[in-house]
This record gives sequence, structure tokens and C-alpha cells, in this order.
Amino acid sequence: MRVLVTGHNGYIGTVLTPMLIAEGHNVVGLDTDLYERCTFGEGVPGISEIRKDIRDVEATDLEGFDAVIHLAALSNDPLGNLNPDLTYDINHRASVRLAQLAKQVGVPRYLFASSCSTYGAAGDEMLTEEANFNPVTPYGHSKVMVEQDVAKLADDTFSPTFLRNATAYGVSPRHRFDIVLNNLVAWACTTGLVYLKSDGSPWRPIVHIEDISRAAIAALHAPREVVHNQAFNVGMNEENYRIKELAEIVKETVPGCRVEFAKDAEPDKRTYRVDFSKIKRVLPEFKPQWNARRGAQELYEAYQKYGVALDEFEGPKYKRIDHIKQLLTAGALDSNLRWREKVLP
Repeated sequence: MRVLVTGHNGYIGTVLTPMLIAEGHNVVGLDTDLYERCTFGEGVPGISEIRKDIRDVEATDLEGFDAVIHLAALSNDPLGNLNPDLTYDINHRASVRLAQLAKQVGVPRYLFASSCSTYGAAGDEMLTEEANFNPVTPYGHSKVMVEQDVAKLADDTFSPTFLRNATAYGVSPRHRFDIVLNNLVAWACTTGLVYLKSDGSPWRPIVHIEDISRAAIAALHAPREVVHNQAFNVGMNEENYRIKELAEIVKETVPGCRVEFAKDAEPDKRTYRVDFSKIKRVLPEFKPQWNARRGAQELYEAYQKYGVALDEFEGPKYKRIDHIKQLLTAGALDSNLRWREKVLP
């Protein structure tokens, strides 16, 4: 297939695109590359690409593709909270417009990277794809709105699929330190503390970015009727953890560290357990290969190999929200998070 991957230079995209190519697909990326100065490790894989903001996509950019895998977004809650209107503009309106344009030019498949954060504040109950949405942040709300609006576009010629990814983890060329397992291992490696900013009680399902990529590939390969206008929770049932359980795994992985709670640690209202039975049943090609313990070991080894400092992962080099703020302050981005022409990288 000829596949367009939006956000191909991001945390998931830099892992997904080589895996798609290894499967024999012809892959083109589309990305404005906000984090080009945040490369971690051995660098970003080079592929054919369109350097463009997702809000500026034109119909001609989408012609000739068999599928769009849409990853591009403001990628977490702090970024979403920076300017909620802008979050809805990028994460919601641009995503729906992308689907409309794809349908207009005859792209038959549209895979949307949604999120289990759509379930938001949900407690201890195991949530299937039929559970009620209860997002608690602009980021979560934006994912819900895209699913609802794009589902209305589904017909005999246009087939959307919604992949509700659990909280991601794992090493990437565009690494993120602002997601739970990646962050806890980084703290342990640099300070000797597994540092918890909440009371550790919230539930969080987690999934490795390679397994997120495997889910997208499985959905892409599946017969149309199996995935048409369907949502799939992406992860494994046994990979639902309380945050404090993840902290213990990190403690057992990184030598000589201990668990410590922040002085102002409070319960996090984002708590949800997710049922992943559907994807296991409906998409047999999806065979996840990672668990939290193996992931913590991978992260520990990568941090040892490439080196990481507290002021890097808690500062503007790797922390998404601080990096964006730095680009804004420097005048590299305008207030709408568009590159200023005179400083385009």
C-alpha cells in the first residue's frame, strides 16, 4: 500500500514508519516537525516527506494514497492545556478536515490514533470500547470529538478506524519523558529516586510504541469489513497498572533507587482500567511483544547508553510543553504554533 503517515517525525511516528516500510509499504510522511531539536539517540529515520502543518494540508497532498495513518497532534495534556482553543483547532478540526479531504480524493482507509484518555475519570471498572466517554482534559475531549465527527463520514468508499492507544512508553528517536514509565525510569537513573507526582493510586493501561505500531499495521492489513468504522482499545489486559505498581517495577530495574512521593502528591482524577479483548479477538495479526518490566529495562539501558540529565528531561530539550514555550519565547513559532517564515528550520 501507499501510506501517508502524519506526525511521522514524532514519538510514535519515528518507530512506526520503519516498521511499515519493513512490511513492504510505500510510506510518505507529513509533519511540521516542531520537535526537530529534540532528537534522542541515533537519529530520525529518513523517508519521503511533506513538510507542512496539518492545518494546511490540501487535497492534492493526499492524492494517490491507499491509506492515511493520522498521528499528528498536540500530544499530551499539558500541551493541550496551554491553549485549549488551539488544541481543538489542531487535534479536532484539522483531523476532521484531513478525513474529509482524504474521502474527497478517494483515499479508502483512514486510521486515527485516538487514546484511552477518552475514558478519563472512570475508576476501577474494566472498560470496553462501548464504555462511556468521560474525558477530563482538552486533549481527551479532542480525541472524542474526532471519533464522533469522522465516524459520520464512513460509507462504502471511506473506511475510518479508531485506535484508542493506552499510555505509550518505549525508546524513540523523538523520545518523550513526559509519559509515566519513561519519566519514572529517567528520574531513577538521574537522581536515584522513582519520583511520583501523584499518590500512585490511579489506574493506567500502558503499551509500548512498537506494539502501538503493530496494532496500526494489523488494522491496515485487516479486511475492510472487520475494521470499518470500528474503535479498538490498543494494549493488553495484563498491562493495566496502578502508578505505584509501575514505580515498584522501576525500583526493581534501576539499581540503588527508591520510591519517593512529591510533597504535594495528590490523587489524579485520570484513572481508568481498559479491556483489550476486542483487538485480540478481531485482529489476530496484532501480537504485542512488550510488558512494563521489559520496557523499563529497555529504557534503563537506553538512558545509560545515550546519557540523560535531569535538566534535559525536565526542561526544554525534551519536555514537550517547555520546548514549545522556548520556541515561542525565541520567536521561532508564532502564537498559533506555526513556524515563522524567517526562522523556518
